[in-house]
Amino acid sequence: MKPSIPKGTRDFSPAEMLKRNFIFDTIRAVYQRYGYEQIETPAMENLSTLEGKYGEEGDKLLFRILNSGDPFEKYRQAHLEIKNSDVTEKGLRYDLTVPFARYVVMHQNEISFPFKRYQIQPVWRADRPQKGRYREFYQCDADVIGSTSLLNELELIRIIEDVFDTLKIDVLIKLNNRKILSGIAEVIGEADKIIDITVAIDKLDKIGLEKVNKELKSKGLSETAVQKLQPIILLKGSNENKLESLKNVLKDSAIGKKGIEEIETIFNLLQSLKRTARNLELDITLARGLNYYTGAIIEVKPNDERSSFTSSICGGGRYDDLTGIFGLPNVSGVGISFGADRIYDVLEEVQGFPDFSGVSTKILFVNFGEEEAKYCLQLVERIREDGINAELFPDAAKMKKQMGYADAKKIPFVALIGTEEMKNGEITVKNMSTGEQSKVTMEILLHMIK
Repeated sequence: MKPSIPKGTRDFSPAEMLKRNFIFDTIRAVYQRYGYEQIETPAMENLSTLEGKYGEEGDKLLFRILNSGDPFEKYRQAHLEIKNSDVTEKGLRYDLTVPFARYVVMHQNEISFPFKRYQIQPVWRADRPQKGRYREFYQCDADVIGSTSLLNELELIRIIEDVFDTLKIDVLIKLNNRKILSGIAEVIGEADKIIDITVAIDKLDKIGLEKVNKELKSKGLSETAVQKLQPIILLKGSNENKLESLKNVLKDSAIGKKGIEEIETIFNLLQSLKRTARNLELDITLARGLNYYTGAIIEVKPNDERSSFTSSICGGGRYDDLTGIFGLPNVSGVGISFGADRIYDVLEEVQGFPDFSGVSTKILFVNFGEEEAKYCLQLVERIREDGINAELFPDAAKMKKQMGYADAKKIPFVALIGTEEMKNGEITVKNMSTGEQSKVTMEILLHMIK
């Protein structure tokens, strides 16, 4: 059998894991700096938890897990019609936000609100694999639940800036508000079609205006409503100009005006920090296609001329009653999620990863035989006690093989200890980058490596 893995999934080598952990550690450190605490939830959830939370298109991308055994057998024997609910009750999680809402409800008596949590785990989507889009990928979420303050939105924007500043990726942060979208649907006379409108206009960058309009009409929007929508979704200019235009358009919509007020508050808070929000753009077409957003919507894209990526690498928003679905109403939350796999691809493309050579093993002890290996074991233990990564080659193999191992792992130093070194209490050490060899004591060796 030829070995293979499912499409849209990947193996990761030790070198790739160094890079991935660099991303995870960077995000984790920023989250902790802002007071977020880590939780984890199961890879699979009950389908009742997942279904109906991501919109019609999102539900199609859920990976459903068949019940154990042969769930089809009794239906085949009785010639009964088989429904999904008869053979599958669980699914792999689609994101981390809905499981988090479920977690909050189940553990509400153990949680102090507002609750600030972060979560770094894989999610699964039955999507068509392509560049930057996988079926299994990691999300790195941070959420605050139990507070309606817009200071939380400000904090999340600052987290985004801190993470990408540390990773040295120039980004564009796009911002919108679900209340503005609801107001727009209201003033064009199609308030009951808010979901259809947001799903369609969110595709503007991908499929173009003509196809967006065609989709809107296919969902039952009138020609008049579609025409009223055109100048709104094509708003250009500075954030201030867009807001002024929206104020005029939404002057008769209470919910629309509330959305504008929230956006202005976030901009003003950023200015109070003496931050010009140089890469923060109000984008009226931004909807992210998720039904549970009720306020701010955030999306981040690379803004680096070295990168060809156009997909989002971070996103999030405000959800005012997601926990209500699980029996805990009126608890507001807001969160963001970094797409670690896409960030990885961007850093690879722009050659943005640091040099990890020598990060793992610092010194390899060559194995010349049983007696020498026993002697070296004590030295390796001493070096490890000093907090230095060290290895003893397990076999008394040919020197070429052992040195090749050190080269392949980019180990910076190799120790060679034979009969003479054991007798004199010395260590012959080779610097693998310069090729220089010298005999040193343990103290000098430790100093060299450090």
